[in-house]
Amino acid sequence: MKVKQLVTYAIVAFVVFYLFTQPTGAANAVRGVMDGIGTGAGALAQFFNSLFAGS
Repeated sequence: MKVKQLVTYAIVAFVVFYLFTQPTGAANAVRGVMDGIGTGAGALAQFFNSLFAGS
């Protein structure tokens, strides 16, 4: 359990460090993740529409 907590703190510290030292890079990373989620959601919606439309 200690290792998991230590890794979590290390990741949070890295994210905060990255946010303050490279704000533009951090914004681009978040934008990229959101674009990926949006693309995946659109593809999933298209799949289910095609599945239930019977085409």
